[in-house]
Amino acid sequence: MIYDNYGRPTLNLRISVTQGCNLRCPYCHREGETSPSTEMSLKEILRIVQVALGLGISRVKITGGEPLLRSDILQIVKGIAELRGLRDLSMTTNGTLLLSFAKELRKNGLVRVNVNLPALDREIYRTVTGGNLGDVLSGVRAAVDAGLYPVKLNMLVLKNMNDHEIPKMINFAERSGTILQLIELEPVNLRPNYYVDHQYDLSGVEEELQKKAFRVETRRDMQNRRVYFLPRVKVEVIRPIENTEFCAHCTRLRVTSDGKLKPCLIRNNNLVDILTPLRNGADDDMLIQLFMEAIKRREPYYKAINKER
Repeated sequence: MIYDNYGRPTLNLRISVTQGCNLRCPYCHREGETSPSTEMSLKEILRIVQVALGLGISRVKITGGEPLLRSDILQIVKGIAELRGLRDLSMTTNGTLLLSFAKELRKNGLVRVNVNLPALDREIYRTVTGGNLGDVLSGVRAAVDAGLYPVKLNMLVLKNMNDHEIPKMINFAERSGTILQLIELEPVNLRPNYYVDHQYDLSGVEEELQKKAFRVETRRDMQNRRVYFLPRVKVEVIRPIENTEFCAHCTRLRVTSDGKLKPCLIRNNNLVDILTPLRNGADDDMLIQLFMEAIKRREPYYKAINKER
């Protein structure tokens, strides 16, 4: 297990396999990417993940863009699942293609899935994403039926758009056998004023959940986020920007779709290019050194802000 200079272990690798997407969600942070110049191949993805697992990173999440748009996504899942040292393999998806992929994803080694679902009202969903809500709901059901567990619903809460849908979403999670994640907006890759207009403080929501929960847990290895156990459903609350605990307990390292190690979602001035050396014939020792450099550059973002001030 490798620790950064702030005593935080690096346990999780989020690897973006594409920046392509079939929706147009205005809040999507695209894993902090801006203008990718290329896209990693299947072989390159597996090589990078293999090196990461050799360093003690044991949990991998496949992200995008929309990962299911890759024609070789099943081979990517299968290839990662077969690597030694892996403890958990998950994916974040918008869910529109899950109906067709869920069974094969599970068969090829995917353990669990996060589905972005900002609303249950069809018009609100279409306004926010440009997509068809029915496709996502079918995908959620297919994922549950396929045995992907848990299936988590990622609800990015937006002021004056979908904040009133939180109770409905809790009820849907209960009925569908899924877990709801309520997420605050992050000021990453947003158009001007979007954060100011739509950021919704989840403090009041947490107070209400506290009253209803029979147990509350804090996930120490996941940015100290709180999990509220209601009588028939679990609700997680993710407050990354306003909560400095998020940065202080971060265990993630990202790989961008164009092959750069990204120590922090918010920052783009400390990336480490691993794809170019890989394509130029770098051996595993060189790739390990690049990982070590990226981990060395990991720094709590709120602390970086304070330094700049």
